[in-house]
Amino acid sequence: MAIPDDWAPDACTLPTSERPLRVAEFDDLFAFVVRSDRPQRLRLDVVLRRIVEEAARDLARRESACCSFFTFEFDTMGDDVVMHIGVPPTQVDVLDALEARISAK
Repeated sequence: MAIPDDWAPDACTLPTSERPLRVAEFDDLFAFVVRSDRPQRLRLDVVLRRIVEEAARDLARRESACCSFFTFEFDTMGDDVVMHIGVPPTQVDVLDALEARISAK
C-alpha cells in the first residue's frame, strides 16, 4: 500500500520544501517501532526501542514547533519508550497517516 508523502495539513508551518525531509525523519524513527496502539481515535501510542528516545524527543519537539496541534508525551516501559501522539478532532487524518506509515513498515 502506497502512503502519500503530502499528508501534512495546512496548519503546518514547516516550509513545504522541508516536509519530505520531516516525513523521512518519521520513517527513520518508525523503523524502531516495537508496536503501536490506537487506544483512542485522537491518540496513537508508539512503543519504540529505548535507543531512539533522544531522537524521538527531538523530533517531537521540532514537530510541535511547526505543527502546534500535535501533543507528544513520553513514558518509559521496561527497555522501551512510549511516544504518545495526540491530535485534535480536526487533525485526525494526520494521525491516521502516521499510523498508516507505521503499519507499512
